[in-house]
Parts: sequence; structure tokens; C-alpha cells
Amino acid sequence: MNNNWLKDQSRKVEIKVSADGSHTLFVPELDEHYHSVNGAYNESMHVFIEPALLFCQKTSVSILEIGLGTGLNAFLTALNQGEKNIFYHALEKYPIAPEAASQLNFAKAEAEQQLFTKLHELPWSEAAELRPGYTLLKDEADLTNITFDRPYDLVYFDAFAPEVQPEMWGEAIFQKIYNAMNNDGILTTYCAKGVVRRTMQAVGFTVERLPGPKGKREMLRAVKK
Repeated sequence: MNNNWLKDQSRKVEIKVSADGSHTLFVPELDEHYHSVNGAYNESMHVFIEPALLFCQKTSVSILEIGLGTGLNAFLTALNQGEKNIFYHALEKYPIAPEAASQLNFAKAEAEQQLFTKLHELPWSEAAELRPGYTLLKDEADLTNITFDRPYDLVYFDAFAPEVQPEMWGEAIFQKIYNAMNNDGILTTYCAKGVVRRTMQAVGFTVERLPGPKGKREMLRAVKK
């Protein structure tokens, strides 16, 4: 395997195979995986695509992703776009290299592989068309210091776990996201910890627990009323 996974070589990652056969990445420094070892592909569908993208009834949708990572959530959003017009803004502090992304096995057909490759080859810091009706803006940025210039309808909150990145799960972060969302905007996350749910509620979200993906009892969906 090509070990040049990240553009920033100060952090190393390793490829792993999750329980559903799809790849995830492992960060030895953090002892943390990018996706669930119980099934990366299935987790993304269960946590972000089904309860957020497919649940949303809007035909024009602006999406913010906290943690582009492997690009799996952005990729599955494209595959499940339907008739929606999508603007997708993904933040990632540690981008993976396009040649490394080509080793990931999320695509199930040649056309899907071409789409996934294009996703990673599109330039950073500028909005570009991934496919008709889907504009992608990849930002090599940190949520803690970025300023948003548009409101969002959906937020995929896919940061590393609170034990690994506690600074990403505090009230200031969720207040910043809440302020950047449209009314009736939806945020989903795999994390269902009580302290996370209460923090979301403290900044104004209405939060519900949903059945979690394999290996997790619950997940959270928060709505800005």
C-alpha cells in the first residue's frame, strides 16, 4: 500500500477493512478509525444519508460536512442525490492525497469509481461541479476558525469521537453550527452521548435519539426550529 495517505505527513494513517467489506482508515497517533469498524459504507448510509439527506424534503439543499475524511459521505450523497440540487461544503484539516484515495473500495462500478476519483481530484478552496446539480467546495480548514458565508440545510457532523477531539464537541462549536443553519435545518451524528445531546439542546437544537448503525445502540438527529 502507498503510505503517502495524507498531504500533511505529520499524521500517519493506515487502511483497514471494516465488517461490511468497505475500507476505513486508522490513525495510530489517535488510536481512532475514520469510520466504524462494524461497516464504513453502511454506517455512512445509516447516520448521514438516510436520516438527513433522504429525510430532507427540500429540492435545493446546502450541506456542511465536518470532516471530509475519505470522502465517503460526499460520495454517497452524490449517489443518492436524486432530483435534489446540492451545494456541499466539506471541511477537512488533514486531506488525504488523491492517489491514496484511489485505493479505497467504496465504488461498486466503474462509473462510481470515476465519480469518486473526480471528487478527490477537484481543487481545494474553490467550488466546482462534481456532477450535474452537485457543487462541491472542499476546504482545508478547521471548524474552530472558519467563518461561514452561507446558511446550511444539513450538517453531517463526522468529527472524531469526543474522547479524541473534545474541542469539537463543546457548546461553542454547536452554537457556531446552529447559527450557520437555516430554520428546520438537520444535523446528524453517530455520537449519542448524553453530554453531547444536552449540549446541542443548550444551544437551541431539538434533539431526538434514533437507532444507531451496527455496533451502536443510538445516534442523534438535531433540528433547528
